Amino acid sequence: MPRALPSKERKEVILMAKRILVPLDRSDAAQSVLPLVADMARSNGATVRLLHVAPIPRERVTDDGRLVAYASQEMERIEFDRREYLKTAEAELEGVPVESVVRFGSPAREIIVEADAFGADLIAVTGRRRGWFRQMLGGVVAKLFRRSDVPVLLLAAR
Repeated sequence: MPRALPSKERKEVILMAKRILVPLDRSDAAQSVLPLVADMARSNGATVRLLHVAPIPRERVTDDGRLVAYASQEMERIEFDRREYLKTAEAELEGVPVESVVRFGSPAREIIVEADAFGADLIAVTGRRRGWFRQMLGGVVAKLFRRSDVPVLLLAAR
């Protein structure tokens, strides 16, 4: 279980982050973290990795009961679509080294796996205003706080 850092150490980790992971879910709320991340990255010479986690497509059953196994083609389509989305988000990080990754699976789990693979020293996320407390109790952000060994910076969505 991750341990909480003392306040001074927390500030140092945030201010000195060199590898920042930013999970995005295609919402305006999630993208509102980008201006702050851009400023932090420019000040520290940090690299930012944008991440989108999509659900794994399931097989479909047609109206007449036939099973259509299309998951691999659907994953390719989704990955292309999400990469295009991440390219637009990259534009908000002008002057910052940026990498983009699309993963499939459970958001909290994949964010933690990607943070490890990237060697992230900070995960920057937003909490939505509406239902924020409820989301914190059982959402992706709460799981990150409980399970991640990497510090998580939570910003209120604008």
